[in-house]
Amino acid sequence: MKELQVLVEFLTQCLADNTFVKLTISNPVDKQASILTIYVRFIEIKKQPFLSFTYRHKTNDQVKNFSIEAGIAEIEKLMQSYYRNATLFSTKQDYVLLTSKKGHITLQKNKPTFTETNETVHDRKKTKRVSNTQTYLTHLGITDSNGILIPKMADKYRQINKYLEIIEGLIENISLPDEIHIVDMGSGKGYLTFALYDYLANEKQLNVALTGIELRQELVDYCNGVAAACDFKKLQFVCKPIQKYTDKRIDMLIALHACDTATDDAIYKGIVSNAQLIVCAPCCHKQIRQQVKGIEQESPLLKYGIFKERQFEMVTDTLRALIMEQHQYQTKIFEFISNEHTRKNIMLVGSKNSHAPDQQLQHKIDAIKHEYHIDFHYLEKLTR
Repeated sequence: MKELQVLVEFLTQCLADNTFVKLTISNPVDKQASILTIYVRFIEIKKQPFLSFTYRHKTNDQVKNFSIEAGIAEIEKLMQSYYRNATLFSTKQDYVLLTSKKGHITLQKNKPTFTETNETVHDRKKTKRVSNTQTYLTHLGITDSNGILIPKMADKYRQINKYLEIIEGLIENISLPDEIHIVDMGSGKGYLTFALYDYLANEKQLNVALTGIELRQELVDYCNGVAAACDFKKLQFVCKPIQKYTDKRIDMLIALHACDTATDDAIYKGIVSNAQLIVCAPCCHKQIRQQVKGIEQESPLLKYGIFKERQFEMVTDTLRALIMEQHQYQTKIFEFISNEHTRKNIMLVGSKNSHAPDQQLQHKIDAIKHEYHIDFHYLEKLTR
């Protein structure tokens, strides 16, 4: 396999001249394989070089470190027998190795996605992804004119850093085009929208066009003014309902705290646009709660109001995740930021994949609906 040999030779060269960023191995030959994707990065442990492999299973990740020689041998073994695709990122050039189902192999050379290599120190300290000196922070009232963090905005500042940390991890695991189109539906005052654009366009040097969708004209005007003041040329805000957004080019769909079924409208826009990444922080789960018929009397779990509220949040978002999986998204739900900072702290993420959906998904959806006396879920209705 000469293409694999070329890839390995380039990897060896990148490791030697310190231009290697990371390697992603994906698309297992066996569709029932427990390991879906493998991520390889360079690290140093006690000043010794290693290749660190993260084996992503369906339910957990496993990490194993190899010497450089053993790591390269592991990559060759995986690509020769178990996986079809590999993407090598370096600061000089990206290589993409693709194998068709008939065994036809191609090796593509692309412009580098990254301009800098990652830190190599194992167990390194967490770093902030946004600095107090960014101009947009002052315009948005997070820092004062001297770049000093305003105390009452400390939680918002932590939320921004956590959000960027999450996004950084998510985009490492997906394939994005040279020009990335992002739509933030329900962008509000734009705290996270500005942070995302600045981080991707200026910090990561990616070619990003970001559109914020917001119903309140005064916020749209305000945010467009801040974008102009910061010279964020490819960041814009438009005033319209999510349902009326018609641009089909969406690579990343963001919907943070879009109320009730507005979250479903946003997810639906991402699904029909074949977005590679859908990131939601749902809130105000009214649609399911309002149609439940007498179940409070049947379940002691729903006797108390606070538990009932949380239960229907879990039901609503679980159904959303299962419906997204029906459309070939790998989903996960996790805590975005601690309850200490905000109650709206759950994030639902879907990453597009090529695997055929589980044939039992509709049965699982129907079982939940039956158990909770649910006539329909709004997202399910949209996608049919």
